[in-house]
Amino acid sequence: MSAFEFFFSFYGLLLGLSLAVIATGAATAIQHRRKLRIGWLTPLLAVFVALDVASFWDFAWTMFRDVPFSYGLLVASLIVAVVYFIAASLVFPHEIEDGMSLDDHFWANRKVVLLLTIAANALAFLTALPVILAKPAATLLVINYAVGIAVYVGLVVPAALSRNKTVFASLTGIHIALYLFSAVVTAALPGLTDVVTPTPPHAAGQS
Repeated sequence: MSAFEFFFSFYGLLLGLSLAVIATGAATAIQHRRKLRIGWLTPLLAVFVALDVASFWDFAWTMFRDVPFSYGLLVASLIVAVVYFIAASLVFPHEIEDGMSLDDHFWANRKVVLLLTIAANALAFLTALPVILAKPAATLLVINYAVGIAVYVGLVVPAALSRNKTVFASLTGIHIALYLFSAVVTAALPGLTDVVTPTPPHAAGQS
């Protein structure tokens, strides 16, 4: 096992737990659908967070696969992954009660969930910055990432702070559409993986 394989197995496990907690929450909600009003706000948030984690997983593979393993990298990645896990664990309630509405849980937690995803992305960018600066086209990559971060924050912050369903749905829907577009294009045309990427900072400017 190479140093990167060791690192990525640990990192992938933590990110996988984030996806697992979302899937478990969704399954629990469906199981109790007769006594629970599911609505569409929480499922939409769950889809976004799941795609965000998957995009970040791709970013970690692309950015760190050629980086020498270090304890510092492991700790930094642990912090990012734990932030993601906390965000994912707040998407669905841990206890279901008769007559409960997921919309109530959504409005109580959506700000924390989305702001945590921003925090995870910011920490990831800071962790990857030395790697980016060491690349031949460092200036262009930094600009690319900066634009990506601006797009990411521009969509997520208003969605986190707004109390309007339409605003949240529109901004989050755009973000999800961008992720899905990237997924479809890169699956159909693998050679474009380094060109067409999700809304950053995850994978903007991969090379």
